[in-house]
Amino acid sequence: MAGRYKQYPEYRSSDIEWLGEIPTTWKLSRLKFMAKIKNGQDHKSVETDEGYPVIGSGGQFTYASQFTYDQESVLLGRKGTIDRPLYINEPFWTVDTMYYTVISKDILPKYLYYLALTIQFGRYSTNTALPSMTQEHLGNYIFATPKDKSDQDTIANFLDHETAKIDTLIKKQQHLIQLLKEKRQAVISHAVTKGLNPNAKMRDSGVEWLGEVPEHWKVSKFGYVSMVVRGGSPRPAGDPELFNGDYSPWVTVAEITKDGEVYLTETETFLTKKGSEQCRVFSSGTLLISNSGATLGVPKILSINANANDGVVGFENLKLDHEFSYFYLSTLTNDLRERIKQGSGQPNLNTDIVKNIAVPIPPKSEISEIVTLIRNTREQYANLTTRATAGIELLQERRTALISAAVTGKIDIRNWVAPKESQTNKEVAA
Repeated sequence: MAGRYKQYPEYRSSDIEWLGEIPTTWKLSRLKFMAKIKNGQDHKSVETDEGYPVIGSGGQFTYASQFTYDQESVLLGRKGTIDRPLYINEPFWTVDTMYYTVISKDILPKYLYYLALTIQFGRYSTNTALPSMTQEHLGNYIFATPKDKSDQDTIANFLDHETAKIDTLIKKQQHLIQLLKEKRQAVISHAVTKGLNPNAKMRDSGVEWLGEVPEHWKVSKFGYVSMVVRGGSPRPAGDPELFNGDYSPWVTVAEITKDGEVYLTETETFLTKKGSEQCRVFSSGTLLISNSGATLGVPKILSINANANDGVVGFENLKLDHEFSYFYLSTLTNDLRERIKQGSGQPNLNTDIVKNIAVPIPPKSEISEIVTLIRNTREQYANLTTRATAGIELLQERRTALISAAVTGKIDIRNWVAPKESQTNKEVAA
């Protein structure tokens, strides 16, 4: 960081561990002398469908007919998500999980916001299940600040400009990850429904949503190529003699849907022997699918013997390649949710519906080629996604480091001048 930007001519010790040395022309100040920290309050009496934003430590979640404060402010988490300060320049209402600040006239609000981003919340968060910050700890937090208010303005403008560039790059990487995900799914979907030969003769599958399939493929239903069985839960639920044991792995919908892996190799919870004996055991290699809730239709292949709860359906004695079936079902997840959704409630995928899911069946030799292609495709896109994710992490680290360096005086940007828009666009593109 110091290599790109120059430093101040002289520094002195701040005598504060996390601040280190600061410019000799800067001063130390506690937050309570820079802004008054105010409590939020319950919003239920003023909640409405539109109006002023109601903000808690997790962000805005509804609207209010009145506002708590109508000046620029920096919002600081009191309970919950405490390490995400917010800057706001419109009238707002804060609830009791979020503090708001009445900022001193000699402190620029946007500058205070960048200062707040450097607070080491982990040093002060109370040791409870729900992280929280007290007004005393926040108010006594010490910052180093330039004495000249115009320097605050320069720092804030500099950080606005530089973080905007970084945020644009992060959004591009996030968009790339989404495109990679969509492209990967499109390749998989085409492979399991149309095959790998672009010149293959096609025929109508007889299934509206499946469309055409290669002429020499068969079309069946999962009920004809497997025994579709729903999992079950021991009763009574929560009985310590049945649950939280160490005998049999216990598969829930959360276990199936928590990652994008093909195989389920372990579970977080186990049943007791008595609990396991009360419900079906699915053997290693069984294809499973979640059958209810917001994550309906997500498949997984067991690589262990395990019990499963009634939110899971298993395909026993499956006569079709398990990985091919997994990849095929993974392309139907969103479609299944839409097609079986009932009213405004959560969708439910019962065994009769699962049995009647149409499935194209290529010759075994083609299935092997399709599965190999999909494995390779997943690996290629996973590598690209990993690189993009690493790029985002580096950009986020740079953003944090840049803010810290600017507001603690590690870099001297007093002579910084915002570049012209055309130059900014070139910098972002690069």
